[in-house]
Amino acid sequence: MSALSDQLVTFAILAYLVAMICHAVEYALGNARAVAPAARELVGVGVGGAGGLVDTPAAPVAPPARVDRSAERARLFGLVAVGITVLAAALHLAATVTRGIAADRMPWGNMYEFVLTISFIGTAAWLGVLWKRPSLRRLGLFLTLVMVLLLAFAELKLFVEVVPLMPALQSYWFIVHVSTISFSSGIFLLGAVPAVAFLIRNGYEQGKRSFPYTLAQRLPTAAGLERLTFVLHAFAFPIFTFAVIAGAIWAEAAWGRPWGWDPKETWAFISWVVYAGYLHARATPSVRRNVATWLAILGFLTMLMNLFGVNFFFTGLHSYAGVD
Repeated sequence: MSALSDQLVTFAILAYLVAMICHAVEYALGNARAVAPAARELVGVGVGGAGGLVDTPAAPVAPPARVDRSAERARLFGLVAVGITVLAAALHLAATVTRGIAADRMPWGNMYEFVLTISFIGTAAWLGVLWKRPSLRRLGLFLTLVMVLLLAFAELKLFVEVVPLMPALQSYWFIVHVSTISFSSGIFLLGAVPAVAFLIRNGYEQGKRSFPYTLAQRLPTAAGLERLTFVLHAFAFPIFTFAVIAGAIWAEAAWGRPWGWDPKETWAFISWVVYAGYLHARATPSVRRNVATWLAILGFLTMLMNLFGVNFFFTGLHSYAGVD
């Protein structure tokens, strides 16, 4: 089962990569737009000349039928990309489940398994959002890019062989705490995608035409992206809060104290404060939307620090990454 899980992860990465390429083709073809038909330009001959009018053809333009075909091909590639993303998610889920079966426990015992879980939750949540809002499909380019990078990094740098759960984690609080922290982290991961897209699109709508704002030409409107960012974070934050509280209760039972400013606990608290600050700023009319969104991105960076940085650079009671 462990070998099967490893193979399924590889296939999932390849499927996400193909989906990303299809989204990129849709993104490129979506630039086609209808152009006015060619018209003749009437130009006066120079002063003192015979005085007359000449026909000067306008620049060549694409026929409307060709533009329509390009738009239809873009839509087809977008639908194919979504279908392949569904396939990738199924492979991703199967890899996570078979890993758990091989370990005879929930597949959350180390950082490799945790990344597998939260990235799958992010993809599953994205497919749910897409089901409700098909107009957001082009965000799939960025989502699949994140999935390829995360899973490739997990496979190359975080992979460890299946091992039994260490004694400190053998508790029913393991399921309560880690399931909720995984779920909320996956939603925060997804929420970072429209947050970044909003900042780029908002700059584009304000007239900025330098890179990276040119990438936003075919993204959904800034208002829609900002709303989606808020909804995802407002949904994930209470679950994350419960996860932190559950972790404190578990720490009391396991170590005799609910909080000890362990590096993982400290960064979880920092993330909680930043995300709370984002939601507060978002609810404050005097705070501009782009300022509040920067707080959401900062919150995600603290989550990455908690997930990767703490395990690589610090040693504490939560050092369960399984990597050196």
